[in-house]
Amino acid sequence: MAELRGRTKQEPPETTAGDTPNLLPVTDTDASTIPTRNPTNKKLSLLPLIFLIYFEVAGGPYGEEPAVKAAGPLLAILGFLIFPFIWSVPEALITAELSTAFPGNGGFVIWAHRAFGPFCGSLMGTWKFLSGVINVAAFPVLCIDYLEKLFPVFDSGLPRKLAILISTLFLSFVNYTGLTIVGYAAVGLGVVSLLPFIIMSLIAIPQIHPHRWGSLGQQGVKKDWNLFFNTLFWNLNFWDNVSTLAGEVEKPQKTFPVALFSAVILTCLAYIVPLLAVTGAVSVDQSEWETGFMANAAQMISGKWLKIWIEIGAVLSAIGLYEAQLSSSAYQLHGMADLGFLPKFFALRSKWFDTPWVGILLSTAITLGVSYMTFTDIISSANFLYSLGMLLEFASFLWLRRKHPTMKRPYRVPMRLPGLVIMCLIPSGFLIFIMVIATKIVYLVSGLMTVGAIGWYFLIKFCRSRKLLEFNNGDENENEDEEG
Repeated sequence: MAELRGRTKQEPPETTAGDTPNLLPVTDTDASTIPTRNPTNKKLSLLPLIFLIYFEVAGGPYGEEPAVKAAGPLLAILGFLIFPFIWSVPEALITAELSTAFPGNGGFVIWAHRAFGPFCGSLMGTWKFLSGVINVAAFPVLCIDYLEKLFPVFDSGLPRKLAILISTLFLSFVNYTGLTIVGYAAVGLGVVSLLPFIIMSLIAIPQIHPHRWGSLGQQGVKKDWNLFFNTLFWNLNFWDNVSTLAGEVEKPQKTFPVALFSAVILTCLAYIVPLLAVTGAVSVDQSEWETGFMANAAQMISGKWLKIWIEIGAVLSAIGLYEAQLSSSAYQLHGMADLGFLPKFFALRSKWFDTPWVGILLSTAITLGVSYMTFTDIISSANFLYSLGMLLEFASFLWLRRKHPTMKRPYRVPMRLPGLVIMCLIPSGFLIFIMVIATKIVYLVSGLMTVGAIGWYFLIKFCRSRKLLEFNNGDENENEDEEG
């Protein structure tokens, strides 16, 4: 990962919001000319970007507890130690290379489009957008789950439903006020939500018994591999979501690699240090390791005051996760409209805050629609759709390296094509495993959404050909479609 901090070349000139993005094939000597925002607008700097990436992926150790319940302390610790190297690091490296080569708000949509044409670009966009907004729906639910520990009225019924509705609408409004505000809010939320875990880990040091780390779980308790691997995957994925904000980042060719490297380190430490502290200091029945157990462990280690702080931190973390991932979903739609995959009105921005209000509104509506599913069904469906998108993303990365080996890449993963194939094969195997162990409900939901994604592509193609709606760069898309 050390290479993430170097290797920058001259950036391509910025274009204004009104410029037409170049959808012609990339040449080996040319970097992408994806449009970025007007330089007079406020852009994300390094520190806010680090914490936005952190909240895209983790937001703290909240939610890692089921891994211990599923497989015991030792395998949970090994999972959070090893999984970042076989999954998070490769995904972050690919994101660093492609985000700096194609610094536009379309992110992974641009990558698939450049590699395989508009159909794959559209399919990638739909898969990743749906996985993103489904995933976003988990955070108001998670927020209310922690609040109900302080206010039992939110346990069920109308109060719970109203709390989810009001919190979702309020958090979406905050997102509407601007990405710069969201970025600096993420810094504050990150510090406040991580601080109680740092304090708990320090207090726990004298109470740690290292032999507890070697436990494979209680005898007679069957290991739940579906829960274990889905927990690891859900807690350590979505590194590439930040690529949809590349057009809003200050000097993305230089800022992205450093931000991704820093966020990987921060995320890994935020998971493994509290996990080592609690599994070493607390001995409880394995079944108690439900989501939210970290708060109970804090009370055992230090007292109720720390439990309350962690519960408040969990709410703040859920807010940060919601804001970061809603931003990525909304700006993805904006980027797809710039590329001509969606009608032009999806690129409309607020006159007051310069935010993509159409994308925020649509993302919020879908989020509300799925927010009343169970937490497990939400993350399982998000994981399956995300896995489909990631397989296409790995293929796009490898094909672009083969198709345009000498194209300017401000950051370049320092490996030749055979090494890159191996780097991508390992996480791809895990993705296939996650899909194989999915439940029938997840297969049904994901299958219907994929059929809908294919139908959506042909519907948009029909609307463009009949000029029923206004599109950016429609001619270029049509030409490429015919060639592909």
